Amino acid sequence: MTVDDLKVLYNYSHWANEKLFDVIAQLPEEAFSREVAGSFGSIRNTMVHILSAEWGWMSRCGGPARPNKLTPDAFLTLQSLRDTFDEVRHHMQTFLDTLQEEDLARIISYPGNAGAIRSMPLGELMQHTANHAVHHRGQVMLMIRMLGHSPGHADMLFYFAEEHGTIAW
Repeated sequence: MTVDDLKVLYNYSHWANEKLFDVIAQLPEEAFSREVAGSFGSIRNTMVHILSAEWGWMSRCGGPARPNKLTPDAFLTLQSLRDTFDEVRHHMQTFLDTLQEEDLARIISYPGNAGAIRSMPLGELMQHTANHAVHHRGQVMLMIRMLGHSPGHADMLFYFAEEHGTIAW
């Protein structure tokens, strides 16, 4: 894993988030916070979890501090959530631009379950965070289907094809 690899992962992640936001914006307004399924119950709650986790892990790794753990009640509209995603995207791009290859091996300590202190290399934590978002975006896509709508395509394959101008899906 290199810094450039991380940049690709986060560019993909931000692209996929935008794809989801575009679909969510087409849903009836009440669908945003309706309890449907998944680990966090609603589209809003799950997207807030993705956002809070990304900002939290970036902060632990040396990026801008997240004020507090983000809660769904702070995001009553899709636009308020999208605006904060844009803010965190900017923070992430700036943070990744500061990293050197040797930073990826730097050990980051963080609180685990029951107060235990855990440690991992920065690069692995940042990979985890990008992968974590993929998992939960999949849950959001399932919720969108359960609400009777198509979530579209957000696979990395489509990201690369779009980046290279080789797709017309």
